[in-house]
Amino acid sequence: MKLIVDIGNSRAKVVVMRGSEVVKSLTTESLAKADIEALVGQYPALRRAIVASTRGDGDRVTEVVRSAGIEALHFNPATTPIPLENRYLTPATLGPDRLAAAVGASALYPNRDVMIVDFGTAITIDYVVGGAFVGGNISPGVTTRFRALADYTARLPLCSATEQVLEYGRTTQEAIEQGVMRGVEQEIKGYVESFLAKNCENCTIFTGGDAKYFVKRIKNAIFADCEPVVYGLSTILEYNAEKF
Repeated sequence: MKLIVDIGNSRAKVVVMRGSEVVKSLTTESLAKADIEALVGQYPALRRAIVASTRGDGDRVTEVVRSAGIEALHFNPATTPIPLENRYLTPATLGPDRLAAAVGASALYPNRDVMIVDFGTAITIDYVVGGAFVGGNISPGVTTRFRALADYTARLPLCSATEQVLEYGRTTQEAIEQGVMRGVEQEIKGYVESFLAKNCENCTIFTGGDAKYFVKRIKNAIFADCEPVVYGLSTILEYNAEKF
């Protein structure tokens, strides 16, 4: 059994896996030694782990996992070997979640070019083309856009994501909600249409906390039941198995 620790900008996700099967998944704002020890107590067969963090605390969290008696690999995009060519020009600044998602998408959909759209604090649009991670784009996420409107204007309220689809807002709250949601929708539709136009065999994957709001709005996209970041980290851990 293995432990996958994915620490994003807003939350930490901890997943226990047996092979490629997810046995347990939990989300927390911060990860403590007690959390890891509780999992070891529940799953004593846990032997290996991989830790990825976008917050810059990967070394600390890796040591926390090791202190609970688990061999742990800290995933560093610049130095950790992966089963995918990385053509990013500045790997030291590349978010580990982005590269892990590319590895996961490539493993889930082999021999296909893939675009991964991760709807998180930031929206990342990344590409695997010709068996290589070639890069991508980053823009503000849904919640970030709502917060920007509230923080940088005098009177606009803080709103949140909605499943309601309207042509136009009839109140200020609706106008903000629809403006943000439809703005993201149109932005991503442009990426999807451009990508699929290059090759009808291309594959687009939606993942992340806000992905559920856009799967119905945007056609020709696959909602990732098995999160590509988690699957990618698992794949990277197995690829580096000889280190344990």
